[in-house]
Amino acid sequence: MIVGTAGHIDHGKTTLTRALTGVNTDRLKEEKERGISIELGYAYLPLPNGEVLGLIDVPGHEKLIHTMAAGASGIDFALMVIAADDGIMPQTREHLAILDMLGVQRGVVALTKIDRVDVSRIAEVEHDIRVLLASTPFVGAPIFRTQANVANDSGVAELLAHLINCANSGTVVHNALVLPTAATTQASTSGQDQRLFRLAIDRVFTLPGHGTIIAGTALAGSVATDDMLILAPSGERVRVRSIHAQNRPSTSGHAGQRLALNLAGIPRAQINRGDWILSLALAECSQRIDVKLRLLGDAGLSLKSWSPVHVHLGAAHRTAHVVPLDGDLVAPGQERRVQLVFEAPVHAVPGDRFVIRNAQASRTIGGGIVLDPFGPATKRRGVAQQAWRDALAAFVTSGDSAALLDCNPLGLYRSTLVRLSQLPPERLALPLDTRSIALRDGDAVLISEVAWNVLAVRTIDGLRAFHASTPDDIGPQTARLRRIVEPAVDESLWRALVAALCETSMVVQQGPWLYLPEHSVKLGAGEQVLAVTLLGSLAAAGFNAPWVRDLAREHSVSETEVRDLLSKLAKQAQVNQIVKDLFYHPSQIEALSRIIARLANNTAEENDGDARVAGRQSVSAAMFRDATGLGRKRAIQLLEFFDRVGYTRRVKDVHFLRSGTTWGSDSA
Repeated sequence: MIVGTAGHIDHGKTTLTRALTGVNTDRLKEEKERGISIELGYAYLPLPNGEVLGLIDVPGHEKLIHTMAAGASGIDFALMVIAADDGIMPQTREHLAILDMLGVQRGVVALTKIDRVDVSRIAEVEHDIRVLLASTPFVGAPIFRTQANVANDSGVAELLAHLINCANSGTVVHNALVLPTAATTQASTSGQDQRLFRLAIDRVFTLPGHGTIIAGTALAGSVATDDMLILAPSGERVRVRSIHAQNRPSTSGHAGQRLALNLAGIPRAQINRGDWILSLALAECSQRIDVKLRLLGDAGLSLKSWSPVHVHLGAAHRTAHVVPLDGDLVAPGQERRVQLVFEAPVHAVPGDRFVIRNAQASRTIGGGIVLDPFGPATKRRGVAQQAWRDALAAFVTSGDSAALLDCNPLGLYRSTLVRLSQLPPERLALPLDTRSIALRDGDAVLISEVAWNVLAVRTIDGLRAFHASTPDDIGPQTARLRRIVEPAVDESLWRALVAALCETSMVVQQGPWLYLPEHSVKLGAGEQVLAVTLLGSLAAAGFNAPWVRDLAREHSVSETEVRDLLSKLAKQAQVNQIVKDLFYHPSQIEALSRIIARLANNTAEENDGDARVAGRQSVSAAMFRDATGLGRKRAIQLLEFFDRVGYTRRVKDVHFLRSGTTWGSDSA
């Protein structure tokens, strides 16, 4: 258990810490000379059961609230220190508010310096303390009368016994996010141990012969020597050379412990207090986080759009701007959802607690809980974003991922759910009807059965609408249908959906084209004979296919008969219609597509000519004309056909080869 002191300056926090543990936490020369704490102090007390009680001594001066908040972010139990002579003071109240905002639920009060006052004063201060705590999570907390400067003080002994008892029976909670009930939990590990490793760095130093050492409270997960971790927000990878857990050498550390990690491969200058050391899967950071914010009733101000605030998150102290998401402002005493916009990326996860202070950093004005650590830059108040925040709020409370999946009709990347839940992929508790579509990079798209069926219906409707608008076309290629139905859908998910629809005969695929079963066309006996003749002529014509009138004259049939038959063949994907009355054999179209691909790849490599635009693969009409030997008009007609079917995309005077496309493949 990690105990953190809280209280006004000169109320005896450091003296009490020394009386409890025997350790003087004032290690700096200036601290010893001035008699006040400036930096965080650390002490450890071995317990009879073999565990170690950690204690963080925080400074009490109002100008050092940022240091206090950094220390309080990693504690399980609050030791509120109040001097009997002064009683409740401004920093007493501010520290108490910070503890409340950070979600610290357990605590005790040490009434110090009782030798300086009489019994009536002690009773008066104890009454004031009970009144102060009545509206906080610490209501009913025991009050211990102490004289820390007296050897073997009975009050200190009783306080220590109480802390040891709480350490033996308490539950460590560092984050508001609840684990799903279906997650596997071993008897020897807490819920926090199941998660990926997170540690908020509150101290960085070097030791001769060891190198860089960082220290902080492990908020989740576990770590072992030789583990590879990542620093956030810098993204530097580091290896754990050795570990001290609760001030003892160890081969591992876990959530709830004070850890010192000796890191290999990084100088001390590249790490700052407030940085994080994390499992690799949690590396992504963001400049925008959506939160649930509570403004204190005595904040003395309202927050409107772009109000500047100081944010204490983990051990970090950052500045940010507030963007209200519910209404136009946040008034004192109100709880609202807002977005915090930082100047640089920060690390956070759903359920993290934070504290905010005013623009002058002179007063604590509120705090809250992180909902979305990757807030959007636009459409913050859109219906979809509001629903997503509702789902995240439910997720923080219950740990049930079903709400997140239901809120994403196009699926949710597994890596995203890992970052939001802090659980490794094998521990994710997914609803039984969840579909998992594997991706090439090892990730996967997770989609609920309801969302899958909705997307399938939209695909069928999209095909039906395409057939109604272009009855002479066999159907769109897969990539084009994807843009018709939902351009944002993941490509792997789209391919899996199309494959499933084809397997169930709800959709027919012929080459790269998709169409509904009822859209198929059958030829009569006479038409079949003429079709063989026409297909032979088109195949033999090469790149310069004849027009309908030329085919009709060559084979002594009417233009109408040729036109109608070729239109039917186009629906069967046996020919490709370029423009009205101009059809090409599929073998020639495939050959032309290879020419386009070759030209586009050449332009991407050579980086010369007008066809090169921003490093993309592109082809101009002149290049295509020269490569095929066709006239300019026919070359343009063919390029426009490839644009129409989704093989290329025209931008001004050039045609870009779409990323990853191959003629006739699922991605074309």
